[in-house]
Amino acid sequence: MTPIIIILHVCVCVALILIVLLQKGKGAGMGAAFGGSSQTVFGSAGATTFLHKVTTIVAVVFMLTSLGLSLLFGRGSTSSIMEDVTPSQAPAAQTTAAPAQSGETQEKK
Repeated sequence: MTPIIIILHVCVCVALILIVLLQKGKGAGMGAAFGGSSQTVFGSAGATTFLHKVTTIVAVVFMLTSLGLSLLFGRGSTSSIMEDVTPSQAPAAQTTAAPAQSGETQEKK
């Protein structure tokens, strides 16, 4: 099951990149705005285009496959960088002097 999800995830990644690159940017009509174009510069662009809908669907599939892969690969494996460290190797355990008592520090002031 995992190889199928990985292949689907890679295909969705490539598709998402291509779909985003095919779309026209929102600032593309900005130069025409000063020439008397009837399109709004920062407002609504009218009806949602087909590419916009496909981008939304592919992005949702990308997020779901990412979540699924993270859950599949994250199960049962807990690791820490401190697993192989013994308590004698830890920096906090290597104290040479005993800490001063709170009463002693106040008397010295």
